[in-house]
Order: sequence, then structure tokens, then C-alpha cells
Amino acid sequence: MAQAQRKSNLVSIEITGLNHDGEGVGRIDGLAVFVPGTIPGDQARVRVVETKRSYARAQVAEITKLSADRVKPPCAVAEPCGGCSLQAMAYEQQLTWKTRAVQDAITRIGGLKDVVVKPCLAAKHPVHYRNKVQFPVAMQGGVPVAGCYARGSHQVVPTEDCLIQHETNNRIVLESLRLIKELDLTVYDERRGGGLVRHIMGRVAPGTGEAMAVIVTSIKRFTRGGEFASGLMQAVPRLVGVLQNINPERTNIILGPVTRVITGRGYIDDLFGNKRMGMLRFRISPLSFYQVNAEQAAELYAQSLEYADLTPAATAVDIYSGIGTITLFLARRCHQAFGIEEVAPAVADAKQNARLNGLDNVRFITGRAERVLPRFTQEAGIRPEVVVLDPPRKGCEESVLAAVVRMRPVRVVYVSCYPATLARDLAILQRSGYRALETQPVDMFPHTSHVESSTLLVRE
Repeated sequence: MAQAQRKSNLVSIEITGLNHDGEGVGRIDGLAVFVPGTIPGDQARVRVVETKRSYARAQVAEITKLSADRVKPPCAVAEPCGGCSLQAMAYEQQLTWKTRAVQDAITRIGGLKDVVVKPCLAAKHPVHYRNKVQFPVAMQGGVPVAGCYARGSHQVVPTEDCLIQHETNNRIVLESLRLIKELDLTVYDERRGGGLVRHIMGRVAPGTGEAMAVIVTSIKRFTRGGEFASGLMQAVPRLVGVLQNINPERTNIILGPVTRVITGRGYIDDLFGNKRMGMLRFRISPLSFYQVNAEQAAELYAQSLEYADLTPAATAVDIYSGIGTITLFLARRCHQAFGIEEVAPAVADAKQNARLNGLDNVRFITGRAERVLPRFTQEAGIRPEVVVLDPPRKGCEESVLAAVVRMRPVRVVYVSCYPATLARDLAILQRSGYRALETQPVDMFPHTSHVESSTLLVRE
């Protein structure tokens, strides 16, 4: 009876699109239904597990017809792992969908009809592109494992060779697990709050090959830290430092406030850029924000610099400047450049990076953009020719956009990591006298639902 009842709850659905999380979207009686594990063109029988006013969620019971765009995922743990939601979709179709996602957001959310959206720029290397790994560690079957969490859970999916991670990061994870076992280090259990090792973090500088490893522990005392660090340095080529980060809180946040060097250096140096925009050197510390796909980030920034179209006499302002990646490339092309960033360690890194590259026409200001910009504009009297916006996923505060409008730059370049907030902010800027002309999406994160873009706006 129960089995018959379960079968009667199954509903047939055709998947016609994807949502921003890479889940398949179809309709049942006109209601949008999100179905993880499906792609456009699939036909499936699903069980609805949650219903809201404007959408529902469902689980796949069986796929009755496979999409013509479906491929066999190249990763062995693609299905249980929550990391890459689009591995079952042919790469060319991933690009098509990402272009459409940006176009649809600008049209539907922003209400802008005449913005040219160029085809999403493909990654030359759609695998092993991530230069940063942060894997939780868990005990399974008496053995330490590391990997991404299974979708919608805190169950670690053991991943020995992550398809999208740089090979050096995979080596750092594998050798760290070996040492955790050999040194009999305890592993953190988030349910009871006990155990030493919480996460393994690796960072690689693709331009130089340097790498660092960070072991995240729940307490400061790490009696076998020296043995761990020595063993890791011997096992991983080009590893220049092993660090300990202490995070004693019962939290989902990975890194704690204190990091110490166990052996080697506390940073790595990278050469970043490409032929379109040249190369600069950047120093990366454990807490530095640095784009995880350096090759595609260079394409994104090169396009942004072309949109900026700076003259040697111009002034440029980079808002949400991080460690100064865009700011310093702007400074090489104009009279003076300013970077505004609220994270103090990032500003310290940015100043160091300016010195590394011999750039003295750049100034970095610490503070929240919505607070700094109005005062900065009024007191400094800065009237930049170009403003670059590179906000987090939530987009810009309206007060930031208002301050940008008051500065009256000739051009605004908006670098976005989320089409919905991009479209919202473009609409605000357009109502304030800035017209969005063109958007270039860039596939920074192949096999995932994320898409970045750069948009050019001009003052009317």
C-alpha cells in the first residue's frame, strides 16, 4: 500500500531551464518546480517535497528521457558532491545557458532591452582551474577524509582528486590526510565540538608555481605541528609554507582570526595577467581575496580595462578593490588610481602589491564604500573619468551607486559575480543617467552555475 502510494505521488515533468543554482526547472500545473540533478531537455518523474507560493522543489525518481545535451560527468563523485552542478551538461551548452542567464536577468530584472550581451567567454582549461581549496575533514570508517559536502548536507564526500582543483591543491589534501593518519591527529566533530583538525586549505600561485598549505584547527595547541609541516613540505613540490589557522568557534565559517606560520613563508607570490593587459606581481596571504581561476580572471579584467579606456591624464576609482588586482592595472594606464576596500588586511596586501610593482600613483582607502565614498568625493574633490565597481554577490548599496553618480565619471565598469544583482544595479544607474551598452560574460567557474561578467556604462 505504501509503495503504491509513493508511486501515485510521482509526477512527470519536462525540464526547460535552469535556476541560478544550476537546478533544472520545469512546470507542473503552471507552477515552477526546481529539480536538482536535471538539465534542460530531460524528462523525468519526480516527487514534490516542498511547495511555496511561487515555486516548488522536487526530487528525481527516474529520468525517463535524457537530454540531448547530457554527457557522462567526468568526475567519479559528481552526483553526491555538491560542488559542480553542471557536469552532466555538455560544456558548449553550459556557456549557452550562462549567456542566457545574464541576458534574462538584465531584461527581466533590470528591465533593460538594448544591452548587448556577448557570448560567454569559454575557459581554455575547464578542469583543474581552481587555485584555492578549502575542504572540511571528517572521520569515516575510522579513516580521515576530506572533500565537499554532499548537496544540502554536512556529510563530507571523500574526494581524492577533485576535477576542478589545481593538481597541487589535490596533492596538499592527499598528503595532509596521510599525515593526519600517520601522526594520529584527531579530527573535529562538529556535532560534539571536539577534535583538532577542521579543514585543509591550499593556495597555489599559477604564475609562479608557489603554494601554501593551511591546516585549520579548533585549538591553538598543535603539539605535532612541526612534524606535520615538515612532512608536508617534503611531500609537496613548490610548497613554500605551512601555516596553522585557529578557529575555536562552533560555526560554519572556515577560518578563524589567528593564523601562525609553522614553517616557511606566510605568503605566496604570483604573476598575474595576460598578453592583453600585461603582467603584475601579487602577494597572497591566507586571508587575501584572490580570484580562484587566474586565467579567466585575467580575461575578465582585460575586458574591463578595455571598457575603461583610460587616458594617461585620467583618474580612476576602484570600489571593492580587495588586494588591488584591478586597481594596479588601472594605475599603470592613468595618472592616478584610488582603491576603496573595507577589509583592512586586504588593504595592507594592496599597498604591499603596489610597492612590489613600483607603482606610486595609487592610493588605497580602508572603509565601507557606502561610508567612504561620500566623504572621499567631498573632501578630496575627486572627479574620476572612470569608476570600476566589483562588488560581492549582494551587489552595491544604493548609497554607493548614488555616490558614484555624484562623482559624474564618464564611464562606469561594473564587474559582477551574480546576474540578478547586476541587473538590479544597472537599472538604478540607468535611472540616474548612465546607460549600459555592453556586457561580456566570462566562464570563471566551469561545471558550476556561477557566471561573472563585465559591463560598460556611459554617462548620458
